[in-house]
Amino acid sequence: MKVTLAGPHLTAAAERARAHSPFLAMLLGREPALAEGLAARRLHLDLDAIAPDAGVAARLRRQRRALALAVAVGDLAGLLDLSAVTGLLTDFADQALDVAIAGAIAERTSDAAPQGFAVIALGKQGSRELNYSSDIDPIFLYDPVTLPCRPREEPGDAAVRIGRRIVELLSARDADGYVLRVDLRLRPSPEVTPIALPVDAAIGYYESQALPWERAAFIRARAAAGDKALGNSFLDAVKPFVWRRSLDFGAVGEIRALTGRIRDHYAGGQLFGPGFDLKRGRGGIREVEFFAQLHQLVYGGRDPALRAPATRDALAALGAAKRIDAADAAALSDAYTLLRTIEHRVQMVDDRQTHALPAGAALDNVARLHGLADGAALLALLQPRVDAVAWRYDALDGGGRDALPHDTATLTALIGEIGAQRVATWRGGTYPATRSAAAQAALEAVLPTLAPALTAAPDPRAATLRFDVLLERLPSAVNIFRLLEARPGLLTLLVQILSHAAPLADELGRRPALLDGLVDASAFDGIGTVAQLAAEMAGGDAPDYGARLDHVRRVVGEKRFALGAQIVAGRADPLAVAAGYARVAEAAVEALVNATVLQFETVHGRVPDSEFCIIALGRFGGAALTHASDLDLIYLFTGDFAATSDGAKPLGATLYYNRLAQRVTAALSVATAAGPLYQVDTRLRPQGAHGPLAVSLDSFARYQREDAWTWEHMALTRARPVYGSPRARAAIEAVIATVLGGGRAHRPIVADAVKMRDDMAAHKPPGGPLDAKLLPGGLVDLEFAVHVVQLTTGQGLDPELGAAIDALAAAGLAPPSLRSAHDLLTRLLVTLRLLAPDAQPPEPVTAALVAEAVGLADWEGVVAALDATRQDVRRYWNEVTHGQAA
Repeated sequence: MKVTLAGPHLTAAAERARAHSPFLAMLLGREPALAEGLAARRLHLDLDAIAPDAGVAARLRRQRRALALAVAVGDLAGLLDLSAVTGLLTDFADQALDVAIAGAIAERTSDAAPQGFAVIALGKQGSRELNYSSDIDPIFLYDPVTLPCRPREEPGDAAVRIGRRIVELLSARDADGYVLRVDLRLRPSPEVTPIALPVDAAIGYYESQALPWERAAFIRARAAAGDKALGNSFLDAVKPFVWRRSLDFGAVGEIRALTGRIRDHYAGGQLFGPGFDLKRGRGGIREVEFFAQLHQLVYGGRDPALRAPATRDALAALGAAKRIDAADAAALSDAYTLLRTIEHRVQMVDDRQTHALPAGAALDNVARLHGLADGAALLALLQPRVDAVAWRYDALDGGGRDALPHDTATLTALIGEIGAQRVATWRGGTYPATRSAAAQAALEAVLPTLAPALTAAPDPRAATLRFDVLLERLPSAVNIFRLLEARPGLLTLLVQILSHAAPLADELGRRPALLDGLVDASAFDGIGTVAQLAAEMAGGDAPDYGARLDHVRRVVGEKRFALGAQIVAGRADPLAVAAGYARVAEAAVEALVNATVLQFETVHGRVPDSEFCIIALGRFGGAALTHASDLDLIYLFTGDFAATSDGAKPLGATLYYNRLAQRVTAALSVATAAGPLYQVDTRLRPQGAHGPLAVSLDSFARYQREDAWTWEHMALTRARPVYGSPRARAAIEAVIATVLGGGRAHRPIVADAVKMRDDMAAHKPPGGPLDAKLLPGGLVDLEFAVHVVQLTTGQGLDPELGAAIDALAAAGLAPPSLRSAHDLLTRLLVTLRLLAPDAQPPEPVTAALVAEAVGLADWEGVVAALDATRQDVRRYWNEVTHGQAA
């Protein structure tokens, strides 16, 4: 390590140090070379050149002494900011631990490599924020297989002896002082466990027995020294313990309770003024750290970008992600910087691990070390920052409401008979989700808000019973109760979903974590582009293929649920939601096919000059899906069908791509631990179910030109490539354009279309009076009419049905009103898939929501508009099909 400082303020800083810090004055006397450099306004320190021939203990102590002087004066001179100061101190601590580990092992087994012993740094060393005069909080871990041991020595005994020697080398005081204070009390169950733990036992502890505060501690955990590969493998193993995927609002209460205990224990330093505890006082350093950490625990499981170990980095990340207000992030970061800086000043005076502002002349002395006139000036500098921290931290307590009564009569009067019956069931622990003490406590905390919300729901009975079903299916209800208590606004949306949208309520019963995505207003923003969505699906913690399948399913589920919630909340046009559903599906195709191709190539290699492609058809091709849509796909490949792949297990191109296509279908459709994804329909491929799953682009083009039937050409009008390189997509689009433009065998288009529509009506009748898709004059009739005109005229060839109608209307081939018909029918289809999936008239409260979603005043207006629209569509269909077949 090297430190170089130069500037005109060095001399004055050294004089302040000499005048106001006995410790630094002593160091200036014991380090004459550094003192001379400071007098000359230039200091250069090379730690590796200090006492290179001395023993480990002596060398480290002298290095620490020189670094303490250089860092202090550089800080006082304004040449090292807080990050530089804490970074240098942390780097030295890491290096000292490495040297001590190597020394302790070499003393026992001189010919052994220093392996099998790792140090996990917690606290400020873990986050690279070490104090000027701080202890370190390591956890010592060892691997019994690789740890060097003496003959006939048990690895556990060897690890403890190595650990004790490390502590001695670093902490024992002699004429040269000490290196680092070592506090091993943050290890699991320190009162009963040895100072060094086998790594598997430590993993088992954190997976099953760890306490809430230990989660917060591990936000800042880092493999700092020793066998870092061992340390990092341990941290990877316990990551799920720290970063829970479900939003964890229980962390707020846990950390707030810990703050209360700290405030009680250090009551004397809570009030601002002389004696104020900069670390533990109200509005102090610890509360800034806890503010950041509790938000990280809540949101960091879902967003890896929020897992920054350092406090100011965490605040910045939370602000950038809009998890906290940007002004709060800036104010807390500013306060933290000043509080930590003054804490360093207090510690510089006598090299003591203290955090309290002194009183009287001693406070004046600290102020002057900082460059201020007196203690009053220092307090005036600190107080606005301390107040800013205190009120922001205290605001995390939302305050509670009076508990819900237990007696049946009062409860029934307050929330009705059904509500009272269900509350009694939940309180009685009938369901596994509500049996634990933690669940009962969380239930009582949320009931004063939850019960009235269910009672005031648009459909109280439906909302209460569906919430009851949700609880019945859950293994534990603790987190959902805490989430609803922490976010009352979310409860309003939840009861709307439970009242109106049975499909969303059912999904929530299977995956309660879907609520997490609705916590803030961003859930009602646009969901992003296909590229943005695909990047999100390709990211996350997914170390293998199976984890990637789960990750994509979780992201898709959250996005689809949020899109549906936008309709329930009246926050989005169903047409925009339909487009959003399609972008989510396209991104899932990209992410999962990329992952599947990579895995497939590891075994079978690649087919030279060839690639896999996918065409979307139907509503997916038209970029307008519903919540319940399946995916109509055709799998193609480019290049020579006679080629062979170049992997360890080569396959001919046709077999290669058909096996790959099978795996892609499974990736898109098979249910995993994270749930199902999409139903995939490949029956529109050449020769249908009798043909191969994947065919070459040349074969596809030839089939479409020579053999395809009218219904296949009608399907082709909605076709667009959704996977493949730009070059491959362009080639596919050229084939489609050629075929639709007339390069195909002659077919009786109108007659075929009429027969197909009649057959469909006979075999697949409408599901109910609101089936906007299958009713006469519904979307199917509209699609058939448009496709017939497209094929017979070669006009309006756009896979998006609305755009195709616009083009036909502009060419005089469709009435302008047809676009309005399309929009109403599509809005109804998308909305009713959520609010009336049985296509039957909904309850009046839900009917009003349907009307609002489709832009009409009331339900009577919906019925009238649907009837008029169907007549218009039927009239157009009759006009198109009147006369001779083309």
